[in-house]
Amino acid sequence: MSDKTSGSEKVFLNRQREQLPKLHADVSSTAEAEEVEETGVQEQSLGEAHESEDDAQRLALLDVEGTLVGRNIRRLRMIERALEKIKDGTYGFSDVSGKPIPRDRLEAMPEAIFTADE
Repeated sequence: MSDKTSGSEKVFLNRQREQLPKLHADVSSTAEAEEVEETGVQEQSLGEAHESEDDAQRLALLDVEGTLVGRNIRRLRMIERALEKIKDGTYGFSDVSGKPIPRDRLEAMPEAIFTADE
């Protein structure tokens, strides 16, 4: 934070600095739980006699679970990047264009590292 940063901006950055590690912990634990659930579904289908409809349902569930795990892993990377940006003074600016990210977006999605258009 530079000396030019307003008081309200400092309060906002401090709040984000506190919120992002908590968000990281929450998303990380959710991703771990989803991976455990996915493994359980895979193990459950091994060595069992079952209907082809059961297989289709399990495959669909695995697809959804895999998508959620992947999304959470991407979100964890964005949270880590947002924390880096706070440290280096670039938080609130897009990694792509350097344009400011609206505060409303940052409040709704503290890990935002791009503008909504990007």
